[in-house]
Amino acid sequence: MHVVLLYHERIPVTKYGGTERIVVWLARGLAEAGHQVTLIGPPGCKVTEAGYVAVDAKSVGKWDFDIRPHLPAGADLIHAHRPFIPIAELPSLWTMHGIRTSHREYPDHMVCLSEDHARRMGCRTVVPNGVDLREFRFEPVKADFDLFLGRLRTIKGWRWAIEGARQAGRKLVVAGGWRPSFRPDLRFAGEVGGDEKRDLLARARCLWMPALWDEPFGLTLIEALGSGTPVLGTRRGALPEIVTPDVGALGDTLEELVELRERVEAIDPAACRARVEARYTHQTMTDGYLAVYRHLLDTGTLPTHL
Repeated sequence: MHVVLLYHERIPVTKYGGTERIVVWLARGLAEAGHQVTLIGPPGCKVTEAGYVAVDAKSVGKWDFDIRPHLPAGADLIHAHRPFIPIAELPSLWTMHGIRTSHREYPDHMVCLSEDHARRMGCRTVVPNGVDLREFRFEPVKADFDLFLGRLRTIKGWRWAIEGARQAGRKLVVAGGWRPSFRPDLRFAGEVGGDEKRDLLARARCLWMPALWDEPFGLTLIEALGSGTPVLGTRRGALPEIVTPDVGALGDTLEELVELRERVEAIDPAACRARVEARYTHQTMTDGYLAVYRHLLDTGTLPTHL
């Protein structure tokens, strides 16, 4: 089939960017499965596996964006990665990559990223994210540091990670946006991407992800697990669905996370990798969306996954 992907930000990205990576990996997965892909987005995008239609950056992100003049010939459906109002000309769906930020009613045919996300958004179709494991390095032998990777926002729990690692007697690398501390047991790496990000994820003894909000998914979780690195996090949002006891440990308080840190040492890196290989690759994500696409084309509705 010929799938049109709609996204309003420039892709690919070199450092941070969750949704941007997912759009690229989905385009790749669809192409690898023998389907044609066209990306409609702002100027400057480049996705090797997809055709490309550039649209004015101010227009493409608007709710009332008229996609019809930009549709390629022979397209079968539209998959938007932001709220998208259906058109009569083609079947369409859209993936909610965040959380509800307004009381505005969202359009029909919404897909969510986890069961918890779907319950909170009032959605009944779920396709989990997936990573291209070829972009990550599996490392069974770990270095002597823990890792926090993400924007230094309160909801991400970076302060918990710093204090928890201190109390647990662990060195911590913080890969974030700015230097929060000058402690000798804390290394600040700044924003990372490419080989540096790959190396940190592969060599860390564990990833601290003490989320203080309900993560819709948490892409960093499967990036770490795919690198053979266990996760220490909170029981918020999608984390309990992704982080099972064989690949990490979850707690509700900082004190509990500090106590659980020692347990993470016994986790087999191969089990972490296997968890992602079985459930969270770009191929499994693509298969999930293809099932949704076929159901939409056959019935005009999205399947119920909850």
